[in-house]
Amino acid sequence: STQSTWAVRRGKEVYEQVFAPCHSLNFVKFRNFEAFMSKDEVKRWAASLEVPDTPDEQGNAQVRPAKRMDFVPKPYRNEQEARYNNSGALPPDLTLITAGRHGGADYIYWLCCAYGRPVPTGVNLAPGQYFNPYFPGGVLGMPPPLSDEMLEYEDGTEASVPQMAKDVTTFLVWCQCPAFDERKLVGYKWLATTGLMLATIMYYNRFNSAQFRTKRVAFRALRYAAK
Repeated sequence: STQSTWAVRRGKEVYEQVFAPCHSLNFVKFRNFEAFMSKDEVKRWAASLEVPDTPDEQGNAQVRPAKRMDFVPKPYRNEQEARYNNSGALPPDLTLITAGRHGGADYIYWLCCAYGRPVPTGVNLAPGQYFNPYFPGGVLGMPPPLSDEMLEYEDGTEASVPQMAKDVTTFLVWCQCPAFDERKLVGYKWLATTGLMLATIMYYNRFNSAQFRTKRVAFRALRYAAK
């Protein structure tokens, strides 16, 4: 179904302030955000971030301000840096996370909300590990990402843990297919055009074939002259 624009905007705020330092969006471009942001907003946001540029004449790596056509930059340069900064765990990319996990959006929502539950007997947590009953195995290396009033929404919505979890989940569902609303609109246009063409064809077919349906075909016996 169509996602709420305001919910997606709030979810983008949660991702940008909470999850972006660890988790990437490798398959989303800045221009995709114009589905719920203005073009100027996207340009300003992109210009505030840097992306790798072509090396200079000596082969040294360079960076430049991002543009609308660039992908959202990764938080880490490579997998080794990501693991080093996360106690050996590799933060997954979130572009297709709602499609790649059993339970989809519900899994992401409850994963964000289920921290703080009592640790069952027999579950041993090493330093830097946390218990979450919705994570496979129950033990993960990500600390609780959300807490009440940890950020301020631009629209004034109360930033409770359930609200932020719902919004960021909606945002990640949108990331799975940023062009969903556009494709849906194109589909409606195709259906309307196809229906109009079909009605026109049926009308002209009836009009042009009327002359054949209203004619009477009579057969007469042929008389052959006697020899």
